[in-house]
Amino acid sequence: MPDMRFAPPNPIRIADRSAGMNAVSVRSYNERLVLSLLLQNTGLSRMEIGQRTGLSAQTVSVIVRSLAQEGLVEKGKAQKGRMGPPTIPLSLNPGGAYSVGISLGHRHTDIVLLDFVGQVKFHTTLPIPPSVEYSNQSELVETVRQALAALPTKNNDRIAGIGLAIPEDADELALGPAGLAERNEALSSEIEAAIGLEVYVHNDVTAAAAGESMFGAAKSLDDYLFFYLGARIHHRLVLKHQIFQSPTQTSNAMGLLELEKRLSCDGQVTETLWTRGAKWPDYGPAKKAWLSDCVEELGKSLASASQFLPVNTVIVSSYAPKEVCDEIAGELARVHTGIEARSGELLISPKAMGAASLPFSSKFTVA
Repeated sequence: MPDMRFAPPNPIRIADRSAGMNAVSVRSYNERLVLSLLLQNTGLSRMEIGQRTGLSAQTVSVIVRSLAQEGLVEKGKAQKGRMGPPTIPLSLNPGGAYSVGISLGHRHTDIVLLDFVGQVKFHTTLPIPPSVEYSNQSELVETVRQALAALPTKNNDRIAGIGLAIPEDADELALGPAGLAERNEALSSEIEAAIGLEVYVHNDVTAAAAGESMFGAAKSLDDYLFFYLGARIHHRLVLKHQIFQSPTQTSNAMGLLELEKRLSCDGQVTETLWTRGAKWPDYGPAKKAWLSDCVEELGKSLASASQFLPVNTVIVSSYAPKEVCDEIAGELARVHTGIEARSGELLISPKAMGAASLPFSSKFTVA
């Protein structure tokens, strides 16, 4: 069997249309196998690709040549080994494909544009209007156009599509204006009609976990427990790179909203909690106590999952500053012996970046 660890979730809804990329379209299974491997690793030789995928040397050569001609794969400088001819390392071409990701929250909407290796080429945040009657749909569409305009014209046919990460947790949806869930559901068809690209829709926390699998801290992991720290705390169990969510799964209240309540009671300003990329000030004892309670709640979820399956690795993801995730991960590992806890590596907007991974996974990777 091929030595593969990559199988992100398929979007739960995909637009039924043939629009989208022309030059770089949906790939064959063997091509997806090679692209999936190169998503996990850079600088692989043809021989290594053959060894890890189980494909013959001739098949690998034909696929690599085709992918390179289409601009999806690029060759590095030849490296001379101890024996035999020099080897040529192969990697994904960052400019081979691009994708837009949109994350819909109860306070903000994040829009990103990613290249083929997950580098952010555009990012902005829009506030959610206080009422769905005053929707910012036109502003959202215009912002997506701005993101696409950030690319040179020659790359217009390299847009894989648009990923849309939608919250489905009832408690979190209740934090936004009335009718937010229905408004979110209608956005996919509206964006598709306005932009003319395929729209891929998924649950926002699952999308964030998929983004870490494709571009972040979980690229090399098979099994782990994924925690997302937002207004509330969410978790997903990942086994053999498949992301599982129970229909009855609920979020935990010990998230940033709880920290905001505690800080407000102390008379502290809390706006920074919701500002993307902002460094938190010293919130003092209130934050320290919240962090301890947060770790305790994560520990309960970890213990619950461990009753059925061995969980050795935890990923803690958030748009909060990385040092906050580092603190939580460090304390979680200290309290639970034998657990490796890592901070997520998608720092700008994990949900939006995860949404942007959906067109890539649908068109270029093995399922």
